[in-house]
Amino acid sequence: MLGGGFYATRLYHDLRQVAGLVYNVDVSLAAGESRATYSVSYGCDPDKVSKARALVERDLKQMSTEPVTDAELHQAKALLLRSIPLGESSEEAVAGGMLARAQIGLPLDEPVRAAKKYVALDAAAVKAAFERHIKTDNLVQVVRGPAPQ
Repeated sequence: MLGGGFYATRLYHDLRQVAGLVYNVDVSLAAGESRATYSVSYGCDPDKVSKARALVERDLKQMSTEPVTDAELHQAKALLLRSIPLGESSEEAVAGGMLARAQIGLPLDEPVRAAKKYVALDAAAVKAAFERHIKTDNLVQVVRGPAPQ
């Protein structure tokens, strides 16, 4: 919903297309057994860091208070579902994926299981997940470059 699909995500739309604050924006999720880190990274001029952060926080809060639109949900599902076969587009990728899943105890058919979950997701489930897991009061900001103004 928020990132990972370049121009097709809420953060790219809000931060770059509408506000013109950033050059690029991306998200990442690093999940472990007991915790996860969700990161939003963007490149911008020093005088725009605070404004960009405010928009990121607004979008994160909005995800936990308002359901996403049908169009956003459809687009996010399409991006996720398309990434599954692309992630296994070579023998090396298939073997690497199976090895990685085996090392952390996931079933070898995890991409198929994930696809079924993606298809079943609705806007209420997305809202509930953000409400439950994303704590905007606990955000940490790291700035590389000049201090934000």
